[in-house]
Amino acid sequence: MNPFDDPDGVFVVLVNDEDQYSLWPAHVTVPAGWHEAHPRADRATCLAWIDATWTDLRPGTLRTAEAGR
Repeated sequence: MNPFDDPDGVFVVLVNDEDQYSLWPAHVTVPAGWHEAHPRADRATCLAWIDATWTDLRPGTLRTAEAGR
């Protein structure tokens, strides 16, 4: 099974410099350019947190550029 799809897995939520979020298996090394935004939890909890937090899917630089128009 793909560890990203494991309904019983333990996950973290990652965020990058563009304010983009990712559900990430807790046992997999965090890739460069990302850091933990939400601690270890079950998949459903992490996905709910992403849904509530990541309300604007545009990259951070695009949001900033459009706000400066």
